[in-house]
Amino acid sequence: MNIKIIKKVDPQMARLIEKEQKRQSEGMELIASENYVSKAVLEALGSVFTNKYSEGYPGRRYYGGQTYTDAVENLAIERAKKLFGAEHVNVQPLSGAPANMIVYSAILKPGDKVLGMDLSHGGHLTHGHPVTLAAKIYKFVRYKTEANGLIDYKKLERLAQKEKPKLMLAGFSAYTRQIDYKRFCNIAKKVGAISMFDMAHIAGLIAAKVIPSPVPYFDIITTTTHKTLRGPRGGMILCKKEFAQVIDKACFPGFQGGPHMNNIAAKAVAFKEALKPSFRNYAKQILKNAKVLENELRNYGFKIMFGGTENHMVLVDVFNSKGVSGKEAEMALDEIGISVNKNMIPDDTRNPMDPSGIRIGVPAITTRGMKEKEVKQIAKWINDAIENRNDKKILQKIHKEVIKMCKKFPIPGI
Repeated sequence: MNIKIIKKVDPQMARLIEKEQKRQSEGMELIASENYVSKAVLEALGSVFTNKYSEGYPGRRYYGGQTYTDAVENLAIERAKKLFGAEHVNVQPLSGAPANMIVYSAILKPGDKVLGMDLSHGGHLTHGHPVTLAAKIYKFVRYKTEANGLIDYKKLERLAQKEKPKLMLAGFSAYTRQIDYKRFCNIAKKVGAISMFDMAHIAGLIAAKVIPSPVPYFDIITTTTHKTLRGPRGGMILCKKEFAQVIDKACFPGFQGGPHMNNIAAKAVAFKEALKPSFRNYAKQILKNAKVLENELRNYGFKIMFGGTENHMVLVDVFNSKGVSGKEAEMALDEIGISVNKNMIPDDTRNPMDPSGIRIGVPAITTRGMKEKEVKQIAKWINDAIENRNDKKILQKIHKEVIKMCKKFPIPGI
């Protein structure tokens, strides 16, 4: 990545960019929500569209000079519709959390009830965790997974009939199994609830058609545009036509001001990339890599949550399998140049900042071209680093091996 001009204008910032570029190049991102964008996406993010204010929607802006911003936003919408088969798309949300808040504000009134997945069972903060703004406005009731890692839909239906929520929310940040879309939405219909799915983590796998799509079933779908979709950091809302007007109005002027047009341009580029056959091959490899990682870690004695993975990540109980907390495991892996995140496991009794688990994802290393052979080696390094977390010499040795492998698989955008 060329930063020649930044070096002249702001040497201090240039040094920080170079250090982060080196860290990314020589390390492995195994954080499930992270990925690498292409050089084309990076160029769009740094384009002249960053200069333009564009409140409103194509053909209905509040400022002049919108000929090309309208074309950019329409192109992003057109490509997203094609990618997911959606009736209506809003590409303006700044990220996933704002996208969820926009939907809530569009269809709910303060005090309305929402049925969402419990955070410790794989849900997301914005699905009703008490620390969030949403939980202060709306009443969230949380459902959980069973001991086998699956959702008991009979139990979910009984809960929905008891609570009568206005909105039923599916989707997750750390759940590794497939949701039964049809059954979930049938329950929502039975109790008169609007159905919503947060596909932020698996949007790329859905776009590539390697896992089933929720689009034909749910009323409203939110997503980020990064993670497995491999676009810029941003959000998006897909919905049936009957919700289009209230969603758009809730986004602007309800929740946001001017959209970030450089980001929307980058989204459009990423959507075009995701429409290519090569993206499907990439998504297939993600599923292969994740399954190899699951099996290898299980062979090393790690406890895999939810019974296994059907997507891009695994949730590992390191505390009850290796006697190490999630925070300690994360720190040990940082020492060898592998980034993961500490994560709660179902009904975790430990502190959220030092939980029992770690979440590991393979989208970023798959983008770099790593396959089953490399994943097996990575699993070994994870095990060795955690078991020898107090031995600096062993950690340093592993770190050198990690750097060596990373140099064989350069990051596409750098």
